[in-house]
Amino acid sequence: MAYQFQKRGRWGKRKTQNLSSTPSFLILLLLIFGLVACGGKSPLADQKNTADSSDRDSNLTFFDVTLEQADEVGRPIWKVRAKTAKYTKEKQIGQAENPYGELYQDGKIVYQVKADVADIEQDGKQLFLKGKIFATDPSNGIVLQGNELEWRPKEDLLIVRNKINGTHKKLQAVAQEVRVKTREQRMEFSGGVVANSIDPQMQVRTEHLIWNIKEEKLIGDRPLEIDRYKDNKISDRGKGNSAEVNLKTKIATVQKNAQLELLDPPLQIASNSMTWNMNAETVTTNSPTRMFQRAENVTATANQGEMKIPQKTVYLTGNVNAVGLRRQSLRSNTLTWYLDNKLVEAQGNVVYRQIDPPLNFVGETAVGNLQTENIVVKGGSSSGRVVTEIIPQEKANRQQ
Repeated sequence: MAYQFQKRGRWGKRKTQNLSSTPSFLILLLLIFGLVACGGKSPLADQKNTADSSDRDSNLTFFDVTLEQADEVGRPIWKVRAKTAKYTKEKQIGQAENPYGELYQDGKIVYQVKADVADIEQDGKQLFLKGKIFATDPSNGIVLQGNELEWRPKEDLLIVRNKINGTHKKLQAVAQEVRVKTREQRMEFSGGVVANSIDPQMQVRTEHLIWNIKEEKLIGDRPLEIDRYKDNKISDRGKGNSAEVNLKTKIATVQKNAQLELLDPPLQIASNSMTWNMNAETVTTNSPTRMFQRAENVTATANQGEMKIPQKTVYLTGNVNAVGLRRQSLRSNTLTWYLDNKLVEAQGNVVYRQIDPPLNFVGETAVGNLQTENIVVKGGSSSGRVVTEIIPQEKANRQQ
C-alpha cells in the first residue's frame, strides 16, 4: 500500500512525497522529535514534548491521498483517492474528504465508490468506508446508497449497510443491508425490504430478498407480500411463505400458504403452489385450491384451478365442490365459474344438494346460479336420466 501527499515548502512551492510505508514515516518523525527533545530540556519537559509529539503523530493530515491494495499476483483490489485525509494509528487512515474509490475483482472494476466525507479503514484484506456512501456498478448502472461499506475481495463480497437504497432501471429497493456477490451478479437484501419493480409494476415486501441480476429474478425465501399495480393503483395482492418472480417473463411462483386477492373481479385464491402470470393475467394452481367470492358468498374447492382475470372466469378440475351461503352444494369432476354472470357449469359425476327444501340431484352435467339455487341437472348421454332424491325432513335435520 502507498500513500501520496503534498505539503507546502518554505517558499510556498508544493513538494510531493511518496511513502511506501506509513509506519516507517512515523518512526522517522518520532526520531526527529526525540533528538529535539534531548537539547538540554528537563526530564519533565522532555516527557511533555514526547506526549505532544505522540499526539501529532497520531493525527496527521495528508493532501491528495491515494490508498492502493493489490492481490498476490499484483492486481489491484481497491484504490481510494481523497483531497485530504487525517491519519490515525488506530484506523491506518481516518476521515477523508470527497473520497473516490474503485473496487476491483480479477483486475477489473466492479464498483465505483464516492462520498462527501467518509471514515476509511483498511487492514490489507478488507476496506471499510463510513459516511454517506454511493457505490455504482459501471456494468449495469446499479447504484447503492448507504452509510457503511465493506469490501471483502477474497470472499467476492461487497456489503452496504445502514439504511441502504438501491436503484436500477428495472428495480428499486430499500433495506437495512445488501450483500453483493460480484462474480455471481447476485444481491441479497435483508431487514425491512421493500422492492419496487418498474415492469411489471409491483411492490414486494419481506425480510430477505435475493436478486439474481443476470437472470432477472427475485427470490424470496421468507414470508412476503406482493402488490400488483395498474395505472398506479393496486389491482391484485398476493402473499406466501416463499416466491420467485421472473421480471423478464412477468411470472410469479408463490409457494406454501400462497394467497392471492383480486380486486376486479373480487376473488380470493388460496393454494400451496400458485403461478401468477402478470402479463397474461392468469392464475394457475397445481395443488389443492380454495376460491372464495365474498359478494356472492360462494366457496369452491378442487384439486387444481385456473383463473383468467380479464374474462373473469374460473376453471376447476378434480373433486370440485362449490358451496353457497345456505350450504347448497354442487360437486363434479370439472366446473367452469363465470363470475360476471354468476353462472356455473359442472360436468362429470354431478351431485347437487340443497337444504331447504332438502333434496339431491345426480347427473352428468349441471348449469345455473348456485347462489339463487336455480340449478338444472341433466343426465348422461347413455341413459339421459337424472336421479332425484327427496330427503325426508327428519333425515335432513340429522344431516344438518
